[in-house]
Amino acid sequence: MRGIVRRLTGKRALVTVAAILGLTAATGLRAINPDFVTAVRELTFDYYQRFSPRPYAAAPVRVADIDEASIAKYGQWPWPRTRLAELVTTLTDMGAAVIAFDIVFSEPDRTSPTRITESLSLDDAGDPQALKALLDRLPDNDESFAAALAQSPSVLGFAARRDTQGRAPASKSGFAYGGTDPVKILPAFPSALPSLAILENEASGIGGISLSAKDQSGVVRRAPLLFSDGKQLYPGLAVEALRVAQGAKGLLVKTTGASGQTDTGNPAITDVKIGAFTVPTTADGEMWVYFDHERPERYVSVKDILDPEKRAEVTPLVEGQIVFVGTSAAGLRDIRATPLGELVPGVTIHAQATEQIINGNYLTRPDWANGAETLATFLVGIVVILALPMIGAIGTGLLGAGAAAAMIGGSYYFFLKDGLLIDPIYPSFATFMVFAVTTALLYFLTEREKRFVRHAFSQYLSPDLVTQLENSPEQLVLGGEMRPMTILFMDIRGFTPISEQLTPTELVSFLNTLLSPLSDAIQAEQGTIDKYIGDSIMAFWNAPLMIEAHASHACRAALDMLATVDRLNEEDAFGFKARKLKTQTVKIGIGLNSGEACVGNMGSDKRFNYSVIGDAVNVASRIESSCKAVGAELLVSDETRNEAPEFAYLEAGEIPLKGKSEAVRLFALVGSEKLRTSEGFRKLSRLHADLMEALRDGEPKKAERLLIDCRSAAPDHLQHFYDRFGERIAALEAAKVAAGDAAQ
Repeated sequence: MRGIVRRLTGKRALVTVAAILGLTAATGLRAINPDFVTAVRELTFDYYQRFSPRPYAAAPVRVADIDEASIAKYGQWPWPRTRLAELVTTLTDMGAAVIAFDIVFSEPDRTSPTRITESLSLDDAGDPQALKALLDRLPDNDESFAAALAQSPSVLGFAARRDTQGRAPASKSGFAYGGTDPVKILPAFPSALPSLAILENEASGIGGISLSAKDQSGVVRRAPLLFSDGKQLYPGLAVEALRVAQGAKGLLVKTTGASGQTDTGNPAITDVKIGAFTVPTTADGEMWVYFDHERPERYVSVKDILDPEKRAEVTPLVEGQIVFVGTSAAGLRDIRATPLGELVPGVTIHAQATEQIINGNYLTRPDWANGAETLATFLVGIVVILALPMIGAIGTGLLGAGAAAAMIGGSYYFFLKDGLLIDPIYPSFATFMVFAVTTALLYFLTEREKRFVRHAFSQYLSPDLVTQLENSPEQLVLGGEMRPMTILFMDIRGFTPISEQLTPTELVSFLNTLLSPLSDAIQAEQGTIDKYIGDSIMAFWNAPLMIEAHASHACRAALDMLATVDRLNEEDAFGFKARKLKTQTVKIGIGLNSGEACVGNMGSDKRFNYSVIGDAVNVASRIESSCKAVGAELLVSDETRNEAPEFAYLEAGEIPLKGKSEAVRLFALVGSEKLRTSEGFRKLSRLHADLMEALRDGEPKKAERLLIDCRSAAPDHLQHFYDRFGERIAALEAAKVAAGDAAQ
């Protein structure tokens, strides 16, 4: 009775310790906040917006859209700047409050008369000097555009660059700040791509059009309100458009440490004041964009704006509006994805951000959110751990589900009510994982007690075989059947020198350290381990259970075995490097062959073994023995290659095998399906095929040249393989010389 109580108590203690360790790991992961946790959290917020997009309310914001119809009417982009000057003048005459371009005009207009003069040859003209003088008197397109900007409330854009090849944009807005200097908080861009100086000088404002560097998943979630080059601040396009529209001279930036703000020790921007509007921001001066669905009324086609016959119809749509000029034409590639799952023109991001500011619909992620989510992860997990032994798995599962539902419901409620972005998914998922792991561990320990004997036998037989024998014990009879099989032999290279430097106890430990993960690699690919023969492993596929593509499974297992040995050597799992033994790395050779073989229970009535015999087995053993001579770690027969053609092979040639009257064509298996399709291996494969052809044709000089090319294209681990080809070429050359001497 005491033994039962002691075992039960120990089991509960083990489960509790495991649960606490799991919860600690989950809580620590949330505190670290890696990228994948952030990605899941932001995806949650995306779905909140899909379920409840920003309520539409009319705002004085419009997009002058260079759409497909405009491109069809006025020609491909870029248009002459005179056309843009006409657009600016027309919008100004219609009463636009501000005209903001989501476009950078970084190069001079190529259609200007002076540019045309430079690009044309006037030598054949009757009076080339007079013609040139006439063209030079025509107004420059950029000057015309600049003149139109000067007569309008206009804002030009600049794009932040990651290199230093650009220049700083002009600054039109003043800045004041309270607290820490925001220049020291914002990440600095090395340089920018601004519009021409002649245009910047005449514009009323200059704003950044680049989107947030944090939105790397392809979905736009944030809009930068501020930019910095490390020396001064620049506004975003939406911010600058609002400033110019209100006639404000500058912006007020509030940061931590300002009056009324808590200084957390981590400098951060808290909000930006633009005239009458105060916008809450993220720590680095961005705003979460709360998207509304795409609406046709947000857009006015530039074609219609420039059409005199539609002046009366379009003017009410433009008058008093903040007009963003951009493009929805697919060919101009300014299309972005939003959390609503919609693809929208990039200019719409700025327009929607401006609508959001005007209507006061903000999304905020409070600075206490990370701490609250981490604490919720820990507290709910503790409740689950304490509840499991008291109310059982079903009751605890219901309790955990209720807690998750409460967190998700509460988070969504605060999103709807206050625009707060609080993540309920990670605490809920962590709670589920703690519950699942704890319940699974408890079940496992209980099952282990019930199946002690079965698990003891599973150390000697493959798990699939044990399961099949459990379900059908009548299979435990002598005899066998012929079946297509793939057989594997593995042997440790240089085992004698290794054994000489180890004591018997150390040698056993070394073999266990090596053979255990190699056996795992075989069984992971549904292989059956036939036996361990000293430092060797024999395994086979397609018995006792029928396995489709058994040769492919065997090839993958063999490649995994080689990778496992490399990992063990790199980690010095055997301790050879630490002890500075003579042999410091372990090498293995593997041979694979496919063919018909007899498989079944073999032995006496009282003691037998499930094994495989036949010529295919003998050939596999001989192939493994040939690895050293060929210089390859993994050799397969032609039959195996034909059964599993998806892998990367290099022909080793026709190799004589002991006990076989004819040489057998062997291949080195050098990589996976992915390697086979790579351009580098395709090149190597072509060169290698040419090398083999040269050897068969008895052309040592050609073979020698091709060997050099193969070595150059081959990775380092194949150089030993090609060393053997060098020996074969030398032997061929010597034979050819000897034959020539004999002929003389």
